[in-house]
Amino acid sequence: MNSLSIRSYQPLTETHIHDWHQLVLPLQGSIHIELEGYRGLVGVGECVVIRSGQRHDFGANEAARFVVADLDELPAPLADTPHCLFSINPPLRSFLLFVEQQLEYRVDPQVEASMVQLFGQLLSQQHMAPPQDRLISAIQHWITEQLHTSLGINELARQAGLGTTQFKKRFREQLGISPMQYITRERMEKARALLSHTDLSVQQIAEQTGYSDVSAFSRRFSQHFGLPPRVFAQGQNHNGV
Repeated sequence: MNSLSIRSYQPLTETHIHDWHQLVLPLQGSIHIELEGYRGLVGVGECVVIRSGQRHDFGANEAARFVVADLDELPAPLADTPHCLFSINPPLRSFLLFVEQQLEYRVDPQVEASMVQLFGQLLSQQHMAPPQDRLISAIQHWITEQLHTSLGINELARQAGLGTTQFKKRFREQLGISPMQYITRERMEKARALLSHTDLSVQQIAEQTGYSDVSAFSRRFSQHFGLPPRVFAQGQNHNGV
């Protein structure tokens, strides 16, 4: 049964029960769903878990599109959590776009089996807490897209449509850290990935993570990971071409 598919639904509410687990992840638009533990909308950047044998009612605008995963077993993080709805991280969001392209343009059982396997691995890296404030989720996504720019607290508050103090309070309540701490963490994780998987120079990586000063970038990276970026890069196993 383990499979991924692209689906759309009708506005008219339908009721289903099936003997396999199902995950619904919107690509475009949202779905209104009712099941034990949740009643409401599931939008882009979220995933709803429908367990085997669980009755669920759902409906969506015809223009909405979804990746649907039908699974015999749930990965450990999903099987162990009481939550049926959670936010997905940027790597899984990007993977869903790849899945959409593959499934729409080719039929290849081996590729599809590999995608299901990778989907499960990416799910295992998810933080399974219920979705936080949708506004804060949107700001997180916006930050991910803007890491190469100079991000300040006033700009973030304007993007959220809130006052600076209100925004900082709301952000910390949801994520447990300040907006600037979150930005630094995301920048450092992106820098580590670029150092590990690309041949970009430290200067280029600094620019892509929002630092115009390489020295400032190197100091921050060293504080975060305990090694200067150049030393970190030398320790990675890159294959020559």
